[in-house]
Amino acid sequence: MLEMREFPLPDIGDDDALLRVEACGICGSDYEQYEGALPVQFPVIPGHEPVGRIAEIGAQAAERWGVREGDRVCVETLVGCGTCPECVAGKPRLCSGRPGRINSYGYLGLDIEPGLWGGYAEYLYLSPTSFVHKIDDRISPEIATLFNPIGAGFRWAVDMPQLQPGESIVILGPGQRGLASVIAAKEAGASPIIVTGLSRDAAKLDLCRTFGADVVIDAETEDVRAAVRSATGGRGADVVIDVTAYATAAVTQAIDLARRGGRVVLAGTKGPKPVADFYSDKIVIKELTLFGAFGVDSPNYERAVRLIESGKYPLDMMHTHSLPLEDAEKALQLLASGEAIHIALMP
Repeated sequence: MLEMREFPLPDIGDDDALLRVEACGICGSDYEQYEGALPVQFPVIPGHEPVGRIAEIGAQAAERWGVREGDRVCVETLVGCGTCPECVAGKPRLCSGRPGRINSYGYLGLDIEPGLWGGYAEYLYLSPTSFVHKIDDRISPEIATLFNPIGAGFRWAVDMPQLQPGESIVILGPGQRGLASVIAAKEAGASPIIVTGLSRDAAKLDLCRTFGADVVIDAETEDVRAAVRSATGGRGADVVIDVTAYATAAVTQAIDLARRGGRVVLAGTKGPKPVADFYSDKIVIKELTLFGAFGVDSPNYERAVRLIESGKYPLDMMHTHSLPLEDAEKALQLLASGEAIHIALMP
């Protein structure tokens, strides 16, 4: 259950800042958090895709981030402790400084001062370990929140599996991150780009074509394996990425669809459920490389921001709903229903 609460604004020192939130995108994992499928220390302010303007900032933070009061910025999701070996190595997504926690905006609880760690709010605290990216004022804040899924597309579909021009990729799931993966794969020169979805995803699959997919497959009416083999000359896909939520069968399907020597990226969270009919020998015999994908790094957030600013893709077709902050629970249910593609909360 979500409820509206008020908190005092924190004092801002030399090395941190306060963001006035203009919009916060809603991710599929927000609903999983809402349902209790992800490990969270409650109570918590949700929201890890915030965009807003710098309301107050210390001198040292302003110099480090290259921003000043009034600038519109996108805030990176992950916020490490800043002192563990992983954070020192520049990998806050692997932070070990807060055991048992998801070190991210929207997941750090109210027990960690000052508590304003979520984008479903009017203000967000920017700690010294945060990272922000300036974005052109001409971009509407709700479209700017797409920096997160598009950044994920670049990292998960391209950078992690080292997708090369001319290589084939299968994207399981045509939601936000599936669509973002299509864009990223198109930018990387992949061919063919293949996307699977369900019958109810017809509009999303059509949008995948608009963004550059070569083949779309209705997994409920078509033989996915046969369609992928046909599209790849019988070889199977060079890269398969699973961005479906909850669907554990997509894990085994990804392994089946990859060619010998191919790469598989598992990015869709499934909750505390085992994967049925999982046979590790398939990975061994096909010599597959598997990646677990969590979060986005700074270079790919920057790529996403620059792509949004370019206006190259009709991203307004991907953003389907803007709702006020008090309708956050309704927004989560709307996203889970499949009726929406991308939703932004507007304080």
